[in-house]
Amino acid sequence: MAAALHIRALEAPFAAEVAGIDLNLPLSEGERAAVHDAFLAHQVLVFPGQSIEKLSQIRFAEYFGPLELPVNKDYLGADHPALHVVSNLGPDGKPAPRKTLANPGNYFWHSDASYMAVPSMATLLFAIQVPPEGGDTCFANLQLAYEALPEATRERIGGLKAIHSWAQSRLNSGSRPATEAENRLAPPVAHPLVRTHPETGRRGLYLGNHTSHIEGLAVEEGRALLADLLAHSIEPRFVYRHRWRPGDLVMWDNRCLVHRASDDFDSTAYARVLHRTVIKGSVPR
Repeated sequence: MAAALHIRALEAPFAAEVAGIDLNLPLSEGERAAVHDAFLAHQVLVFPGQSIEKLSQIRFAEYFGPLELPVNKDYLGADHPALHVVSNLGPDGKPAPRKTLANPGNYFWHSDASYMAVPSMATLLFAIQVPPEGGDTCFANLQLAYEALPEATRERIGGLKAIHSWAQSRLNSGSRPATEAENRLAPPVAHPLVRTHPETGRRGLYLGNHTSHIEGLAVEEGRALLADLLAHSIEPRFVYRHRWRPGDLVMWDNRCLVHRASDDFDSTAYARVLHRTVIKGSVPR
């Protein structure tokens, strides 16, 4: 590991800052291993003060697995398909209010691509432009939330499966309806409601805006259970709120977290522009 690399746990339920590394440069094997170990230990890693190019962000993400392409063609990057621009800019290139966005799903608690048979392992966001205040990204730790549930609840939900659905997610967030092509690419899929992390073995809830209902339960009963569990999971004691600064790159573990963007800023006055890459994961168990 490079001597300059330093990992500091943040004053939060989870998350750490990684300093002393330039992500425009290739990582040594020691640096890659140190970042991976810190990722498993802290779930969210913040790399401050970066000026990372798009190809460098792609290369860094690929150290940890193959990149996945989005179901939504709106999210395909213009110059690099696997890197897409997350922004509140309208067709005219100016900041636009949330109500005009065709894809407002980022403002709802979710785990990226949980509607896929093989969901995302990790997501990386790099801040290009951010509001002077607000527009944060909030993360809720579903392992901490699961461990805080009463034993009777853990026993009740241990064998249940939730149906994750791209089409239902679009309805949940008020986005444009799913297209036929998107539904073919991402049909509804059942995943364990309690997921075992494939690398640490730790158990946690697996739910969010992409969930539709619970397999084997009446639809409304299942949705009520999902809503109750999500409300529990996003209590402040389980949440880390990242206040963006230009040059921050944040990497998080979709296998044990849900996240959302906060809309507590004037989206007609300030741009919020970030570069996003997503690493493919494994089938939830």
